[in-house]
Amino acid sequence: MEGAIAVKGTTAGGGDHGGPAPDTGIVLPDPAAPKYKLYDATAPKVLDGTTHDVDLVIEEKLMTVGQTKEGGFVQAVWTFNGSVPGPVIRVHLGDTIRVHLKNPATNKLPHSVDFHASQVAWNDEMTSINPGQEKLYEWKADYAGVWMYHCGTSPALHHIANGMYGMVIVEPKGGFEPVDHEFALVQSEWYLGPQGEPVDLAKASTGNPAPDFVVFNGVANQYLDNPMKVETGKRVRIFVLDAGPSIDSSFHIVGTIFDTVTKEGIQLTRNNAGQYGSQAVDLSPAQGAIIEFTTPEDGLYPVVTHAFNFVGRGALGLVQAGDGDPLK
Repeated sequence: MEGAIAVKGTTAGGGDHGGPAPDTGIVLPDPAAPKYKLYDATAPKVLDGTTHDVDLVIEEKLMTVGQTKEGGFVQAVWTFNGSVPGPVIRVHLGDTIRVHLKNPATNKLPHSVDFHASQVAWNDEMTSINPGQEKLYEWKADYAGVWMYHCGTSPALHHIANGMYGMVIVEPKGGFEPVDHEFALVQSEWYLGPQGEPVDLAKASTGNPAPDFVVFNGVANQYLDNPMKVETGKRVRIFVLDAGPSIDSSFHIVGTIFDTVTKEGIQLTRNNAGQYGSQAVDLSPAQGAIIEFTTPEDGLYPVVTHAFNFVGRGALGLVQAGDGDPLK
């Protein structure tokens, strides 16, 4: 099974629900690009206590966002805590979160943060800070769900498209029921600029956006190369966020049915009276969901957005149940 995105006429994913790879135009793969860093998709445990001090340090850095056999694509990204997406923050309903946002003097640009799970004035906590400054953003988790946070500094489109986004999980009253495996996936887009430069704002700004890559957790096809492993028949929960900035998600896992879905506060519950299930969860940018399922047998289960023009552009991963071989 081939795990790289190919360029100009070859395919990504072969028989695993892949498709034609993107034509990245004048941005050619760099043979000297470093290998991408795998983003651990395992969902973090909920933070202990009821008041949490969280450091968010803005880092402007180079990052490999996709690779081919010919080389990689490196962008000068803007990040929270050095990763794209930023760290997943998981708290209980009613908790107080004190975010210490820091913009080191070594950075070049002003930045900010907007927590969708918060209820605060836009012209207070969400204002930008210059390099060398820091600020406190305090909020209370009044509503459960999967929430987006992102930089809101103008142009916000550029800051989000260049990597400044992340997920907040607020557990419902009483918490979640225990499951066997939990993952967190953020879908987003890359509009490639020249190698070693920020993303192309002009490409991202078009009314009919055509991203070079659509990805889960920042890197094209990383979970095709490194499947998310689960035990066959065990219960799996995935927290999903569409960070955009512009493309919808139709989140689908081939070979499974979601028996539990919570999307923006609306719930499909397991063992409901009509025995309804879900095949895909539709998410617009900034919407989140929680889905649960089990794998019926050992094997590989492709994770995609069912907008298949983007699967060949990097929105493809795998859940591996057992040893991945259903024929043994």
